[in-house]
Amino acid sequence: IGLREPIAARPGRKVTKETIEAKIVDTQYYQWPGTTLTLCSIALANGYSTLGESACVVKENFDARIGEKLAYADAFRKIWALEGYLLAEEIAMAPKTP
Repeated sequence: IGLREPIAARPGRKVTKETIEAKIVDTQYYQWPGTTLTLCSIALANGYSTLGESACVVKENFDARIGEKLAYADAFRKIWALEGYLLAEEIAMAPKTP
């Protein structure tokens, strides 16, 4: 089910892929030598960084590009949760109008 359009149409404030991407200043990858473990570090404009990871169970199936995409998605999901918390705090702390 495509949810992007219905969610975008909702009137309230929300975290979006685009708002998160606008805050990313650097992305780095590291593939642990001799393993299928791939790490992705995403640095944000405010100086905070988050780390994502992926690993392939069967070494013959390992593809570094796929590992990087999965590790990036893992790090990005972590940022999404943090941005959701930040938005909830902003909404909760905003002055209430009667």
